[in-house]
Amino acid sequence: MVIKIRLARFGRRNAPFYNIVVTHARTARNSRPLEVIGTYDPIPKPDPYDDSGKLHKDINIDTIRAQYWIGVGAQPTDTVWRLLAMLGILQPKPRNNQPRVPPPLPEGFIVLPSGNPQ
Repeated sequence: MVIKIRLARFGRRNAPFYNIVVTHARTARNSRPLEVIGTYDPIPKPDPYDDSGKLHKDINIDTIRAQYWIGVGAQPTDTVWRLLAMLGILQPKPRNNQPRVPPPLPEGFIVLPSGNPQ
């Protein structure tokens, strides 16, 4: 069975808080996990040790356990992959940063000045 590293949501409405959990892929989001390896608070808060006034999101991960689970084949979700890449545990996924080019218009297609096709 596939093991996933994913987020389990807790907290109130409009105030999310996530546990970073290791669980089987087919179990429900908030069911009992195999292991909780960290927390993620996506609400930006000021850093008490920084006087610049910048806002920070809290990410707490047990890096040793995260490396262990990745080593035995656990698959992180895209969001967890991004969080682990921010902490230097995984390499960031390559992104396609090329601008999108719209497909060519078919023959005989007229675009009116208002932008509505005819």
